[in-house]
Amino acid sequence: MDTPRLPLLTVAIVILAPLTFLSAAEGDRLPGLLWIGVALGVTLYHAAFGFTSAYRRAFVDKDLSGLAAQAVMLILAMLLFAPVLAQGQAFGQGVGGAIAPVGLSMAFGAFLFGMGMQLGDGCASGTLYTAGGGSARAALVLLFFCGGAFWGSLDLAWWESLAGTGIGSVSLGQALGWEAALPLQIGALGLILLLFRAAGGRLRRALWWDGDFSMDRLIRGPWPLLQGAILLALLNWLTLVVAGHAWSITWAFSLWAAKGALLMGWMPEAGSFWSGPFQQAALARPVWADSTSLMNIGLLGGALIAAALAGKTLTPLPRDRRNLAAAVMGGLAMGYGARLAYGCNIGAFFSGIASGSLHGWVWLLCALPGNFIGVRLRPLFNLSNQSTEIRP
Repeated sequence: MDTPRLPLLTVAIVILAPLTFLSAAEGDRLPGLLWIGVALGVTLYHAAFGFTSAYRRAFVDKDLSGLAAQAVMLILAMLLFAPVLAQGQAFGQGVGGAIAPVGLSMAFGAFLFGMGMQLGDGCASGTLYTAGGGSARAALVLLFFCGGAFWGSLDLAWWESLAGTGIGSVSLGQALGWEAALPLQIGALGLILLLFRAAGGRLRRALWWDGDFSMDRLIRGPWPLLQGAILLALLNWLTLVVAGHAWSITWAFSLWAAKGALLMGWMPEAGSFWSGPFQQAALARPVWADSTSLMNIGLLGGALIAAALAGKTLTPLPRDRRNLAAAVMGGLAMGYGARLAYGCNIGAFFSGIASGSLHGWVWLLCALPGNFIGVRLRPLFNLSNQSTEIRP
């Protein structure tokens, strides 16, 4: 068993402890969201729960294990979200699902994000947890992810005027009633798995503990996929009831880059994305006052803690230039695509489908072909399509 890396644990504590107190001064729920983010980071890292690798395994190896785990995660999240969203509040606080408009620019953004996932070798959550776990390449992807998200925010109004507003936001729970929306969505997930199975897909990895369960493995990992799926669903529900909104990631990337642009003299134009009251308020507040930013930082810290407990070391940047080019292109594509698509694999797909949003389903249907093309592009950048864990 690898020895825990105490310096990494120390770094995580040094970052998270003061943030707990700073965020408490901005809102009594924010420290709780920070530590939900920590729990998400530990879960993602120890379960090596990757959306990108799951799609690649399904296309290349006909391995449906990752897709099956995602289906379990989504079904559990739907069942947890439905009564809360139907009531419209939890513990005295109003709550709202991740519902976003459906349109051509949104669909293109999801497709672009899907390609970027394979070139970047990680999605939004995957990039965060691998960067937090010590991967220098993932940190590079994250940097350009933020830049792409900011770039997309500047072009969003142009895309919306070019492609039109589409059909707007559609909540299946509100339109059909949750009694009909839940079985409809569960049936759709089952149909997708059946289609992959008809194409030769099978469960090729164990989804639960293989008999080697111990307290040491619980602390240091690795965890089975289903444990990760269950915990992610529970933590997303906990985010919903604490924050009043479902788990999201990429809004913070746009915000971080915008704050950096402000420091370099950029000023938002009237009528632009950043001239809105919510965006203006977020630009004026410290980062730790933004719930999504705080959860992302917590996720990075949680992954760092998990990596330290697992005894992992930091991994340097690859020397291959084509590999590095793919990291840059993947980050930009995911950032730009996420902004156009009103979210990523978490905010649009996971939280969207859990909320009964039609937008979440359209995101999936457009991101899958993007992933398929991305898988075909990977060899051009010296990226292997062989099955490997994405844990750094």
